[in-house]
Amino acid sequence: MKNSPAATGAAMAALEALMARLRSEDGCPWDKAQTPASLLPYTIEEAFEVVEAVETGNSNGLKDELGDLLFHVVFHSRIAEEEDRFTLAEVIEGIVTKMTRRHPHVFAADGESLRRPEQVVERWEEIKRQEKSGRSGPGPASVFDDVNSRLPALLWAAKVQRKMSQVGFDWSEPEGVMEKIREELEEVRQAETPDHREEELGDLLLTIVNLASHYRINPEIALRRATRKAQERFRYMESRLHDTQRTPADASLEELEELWQESKRREK
Repeated sequence: MKNSPAATGAAMAALEALMARLRSEDGCPWDKAQTPASLLPYTIEEAFEVVEAVETGNSNGLKDELGDLLFHVVFHSRIAEEEDRFTLAEVIEGIVTKMTRRHPHVFAADGESLRRPEQVVERWEEIKRQEKSGRSGPGPASVFDDVNSRLPALLWAAKVQRKMSQVGFDWSEPEGVMEKIREELEEVRQAETPDHREEELGDLLLTIVNLASHYRINPEIALRRATRKAQERFRYMESRLHDTQRTPADASLEELEELWQESKRREK
């Protein structure tokens, strides 16, 4: 399967025209009423549906979900254009310019030779630091200047941990992190008030995220996979109980544990 730039351009133009029609005076009442803020929950939902399609290996679903997400890119850009802030073309030109600048080893005539992914990541971060150094703002530049605190908590924590690690503030080996996890777990156990327990549990979670980074594991993906696995096991339990016209609420904890172990054995 091979696509052509002309076909892509024509398809993008058709999508942009469709969006303009939906937002026009005689367009769709719902689409016309939307703002960037009102669209945001739907945009986030579409992004996570892309994640779901990738995780489940659903190629047709991924194609559809990427289309839905692209529709939101065009939607947000159309609203911005109506408000004279920027256009879809500027969005596309901006990302092309940024990616070209951040890949000098590919696009620069005298580009350096980077053969390993780790080298590319290091160069990428260096270029981002150079970009930030030219910006003005209150206070000194920080390694966290490009970290979005509105990310899901696990992703935010992973980015913060990675930024600190890049400047040397981290354990050198996973064993040091594991020892810290044991320490944090004991502090959770000793906490005497709900607020103190919440604080210590947060510290424990943050340290677990740090351990994930040492093993090059994305904690968001790891937790999603673990949650999906738990959900599938519980659905198996529900199905088995349904055969006897019961629900989990009708079964004892011992029976539920037995069914849970049965569901785990089926996975092997």
